[in-house]
Amino acid sequence: MTTARSKALRVVAQRVADALPAEVAEEVVLTGSVSRGMADEVSDIEMLVVTCELLELEDCFGLARAAGLERLDTWGVRDEQARRVSGYLELVPIELVWWPREYAEARIDALLAGEAPSTADAMVHGVPLRTRGLLAAWQERLREYPQELAAAQIEDAALPWGGFAPAGLLTLIRPDDRLALTEWLVDAAMRVLTIVFALNRVWQPTTKRLSARVAPLALKPDRLAERIEEALTEPEPQRALRIMTELQLETVLLAPSGANIDRARMWLREGADVLR
Repeated sequence: MTTARSKALRVVAQRVADALPAEVAEEVVLTGSVSRGMADEVSDIEMLVVTCELLELEDCFGLARAAGLERLDTWGVRDEQARRVSGYLELVPIELVWWPREYAEARIDALLAGEAPSTADAMVHGVPLRTRGLLAAWQERLREYPQELAAAQIEDAALPWGGFAPAGLLTLIRPDDRLALTEWLVDAAMRVLTIVFALNRVWQPTTKRLSARVAPLALKPDRLAERIEEALTEPEPQRALRIMTELQLETVLLAPSGANIDRARMWLREGADVLR
């Protein structure tokens, strides 16, 4: 369902896209919550700008400024190809990621090889604000999540779950050692989500609005998002760890057999018993 906020922000995004010279920016793609129709009052506008040639960061700043953006800045690690410019238009925060076309094509290849699945998800749900057919072609390539990639992602996600005594989980719940537990819980939650999205052959999104993201998935543990939230917010350390361990176990039981998955099934079952 498209929110009124999404509609309003899409109008702003279209203004920015229209202000970029067509001879420079051949494809402009709206991504993020606005493209999904899920924007709220704190959402920003995220856009991918595909250019004919590689631009210098200062050129991207100049084009953003000419499109009306103010308070310009950049973020992230400086990349040889990608450029990032943030700013505001009428108090609306906007993020522009600039890719030269050749680099964009290479990125699609990388996504199909398993890199940056949240970027693949953003591309799949992207909305063209200006197009020469590039986005449609990329979305067609990303339409099917490769079975081989799913199997590899599942096995890789299960790798840390085993190899030491299950009783070692108790070292995570020592008094005054909440950071170690929190690190484990967050890592486990992300690995659970990797397995679940791979099982469903769906590109893994970011963790924002997790309940809505996992709701349509056919294969998943019961109350997936709610149990992750419970584990992360439970004040009693042993119970928090038990909630997550049981969720991990239910997740690997859904997965096909594999060296890491099979080991994780046995180890997590013993770990859950230790924590009960």
